[in-house]
Amino acid sequence: MTADPIAAGAPVLHAQDVTMVFGGLVALDKVSLTLEQGQVVGLIGPNGAGKTTFFNCLTGLYTPTSGRVLLNGARLTGDPAKVTIAGVARTFQNIRLFPNMTVLENVLVGRHSRMKQDPVSTLLRLPAFHRGERAAKERSRELLAFVGLTRSEDEVARNLPYGDQRRLEIARALATDPSVLLLDEPTAGMNPQETEATRQLILRIRETGVSVVVIEHDIKFIFGLCDKVSVLVQGELLVEGAPEVVRADPRVIEAYLGKPPEQVEAEVRAAAEEQDKGEQA
Repeated sequence: MTADPIAAGAPVLHAQDVTMVFGGLVALDKVSLTLEQGQVVGLIGPNGAGKTTFFNCLTGLYTPTSGRVLLNGARLTGDPAKVTIAGVARTFQNIRLFPNMTVLENVLVGRHSRMKQDPVSTLLRLPAFHRGERAAKERSRELLAFVGLTRSEDEVARNLPYGDQRRLEIARALATDPSVLLLDEPTAGMNPQETEATRQLILRIRETGVSVVVIEHDIKFIFGLCDKVSVLVQGELLVEGAPEVVRADPRVIEAYLGKPPEQVEAEVRAAAEEQDKGEQA
């Protein structure tokens, strides 16, 4: 990560004109996104729009063909480990836990990036090593309590219900102490109760000062959660803005998820009515 001259007054995360080309295929075409402190931004669009590719560019899994990604005004390198240490964490569309490890052990894996152990102390199991281990377990248990998995810490991860596995993945990401959390379809496959619990969890995460970007196909979820929404279509940024602006844009109604416009419009209206009721309550 290298210093950048726009660091003063910079947003938490700023992706500028990110372009990703695979061979002759343009997966992303000058996509930009700005994330402020404590903000929740939604990233939506049809399948194949480039949403996960964009996440991969933000986290160093891909090095953009052109453009740049800045965290707190400093340029991020194309190295996932360094990006994590810098303060960007993510979850994946397909759950990627260590299935044969316990719940607590999975979170400790995430915590490893923040443990600074002297090699000699680790090798000889000196007191400093044990203090570090205790601190890591304490923090991991705090995060399990935060996501509601305290009673499951000794369970093997593969035995958890689907919704709990999603929450465990979020806890592991939070164990890296991120300033930015990227969530890739966190409610996929969930029932309405689990979806609402996830929404409340993300709001609690924001209250801790962590900024969040969410990829999600559930427009009701996105419009009821996010401060700002960006729409990708065929690798290009179609529109961005406040949820009420985006949900009324006819281009979004036509393009989103490839559904018939009347179906999407009905979903948009339902989401708008629910949000209006919430604001009046």
